[in-house]
Amino acid sequence: MIVEVRDCVKRRGRRSASEPEVPGEDVILRHGLAAFAELGYAGASVRELARRIGVSHNFINDRYGSKAAFWEAAVSFELERIKSAIERVVAAEADDACRLAAVVREFYRMAATNPHLNRVLSDESGRESERVDFLCHEYLEPTRAALEPTLDRLMSAGRIPRLPLHLVFLVITGPLACLSQDPLAHRMGLPHQDDAERVATADALASVVLQGLLQPSDRATVGVDDLGVDPAARTGEEGHDLGDVGRQAEALQRGH
Repeated sequence: MIVEVRDCVKRRGRRSASEPEVPGEDVILRHGLAAFAELGYAGASVRELARRIGVSHNFINDRYGSKAAFWEAAVSFELERIKSAIERVVAAEADDACRLAAVVREFYRMAATNPHLNRVLSDESGRESERVDFLCHEYLEPTRAALEPTLDRLMSAGRIPRLPLHLVFLVITGPLACLSQDPLAHRMGLPHQDDAERVATADALASVVLQGLLQPSDRATVGVDDLGVDPAARTGEEGHDLGDVGRQAEALQRGH
């Protein structure tokens, strides 16, 4: 039997000198997520993704099978980090109000220092797609489920308003756009910031949100370290002085 040449599969040899060295998996996925956050899914061609990652143009299809599969891999890489951090915070706090404060603060800090996932979420939330289904199933629903018992108890105790859970979740997550949409934030007056300044902005925003969400009679149970509120400065003229929270909000507006 004669085997024709076209039936033979060549064994892949060593990488040629002209081929780019393949980065580590974490680098590939981080750069991929950043590209999707900047360009959007439709705007991120496989060739452009490969260029930004620093690999050959056929690498993504060879490694992941498709652009859609690569998008899921890049998003999942960041989701696992966020879900692990939130689970640690939920498990560490015994008091419900402290737990809520710690989760909100952690959410905002992660959005401030690693904003790409929230940019992707914001971009995908406005259209029906398998990708928004993926984000809801893998990120939003597990996060809401982790917080639901805490929120239920706080509502029952009258410590936060009795609202549908999806509205409370939107109240908490909505301000994340302030921390991840840099082009808009810069045009609104926020200066360019290093990581330490971004964390300070996140903490200030978290304090303002928590001050509005938690009922006055229960804010003291959260503690000054969680809310950044000076108990001596809680009341002032007409009882409306926000203390350190108000000053943090002013600092946020000034861009520190």
